[in-house]
Amino acid sequence: MYEIIANPEDYQIDHLINGTGNANIDISKEERDKWTGEIVNFSEKLFEFAKKSKELAKLFSGPEKISATPASLKTLKIQLFMINDALTTAIEIADRLESDIIKK
Repeated sequence: MYEIIANPEDYQIDHLINGTGNANIDISKEERDKWTGEIVNFSEKLFEFAKKSKELAKLFSGPEKISATPASLKTLKIQLFMINDALTTAIEIADRLESDIIKK
């Protein structure tokens, strides 16, 4: 058996959870299936992102000439930094969630 011990305060979402109670409940098979679908959807999006990033890396490492305006290059750099920050945050949250699901 596992228990989810995720504290909403640790995720800065406690204001969204107010009034939901603190008593443990067993999660039904239907609810677990719904969560499994969400997790699979998340995994599929990451897989698609990995494919896109590999294609972009392949394009930049390829022999074909690439031209851009300075503004375009700056935009690309900013967007890549934003993606990197989002992925770093997502991995940190996933790590935290993983540690908040404990075997009982």
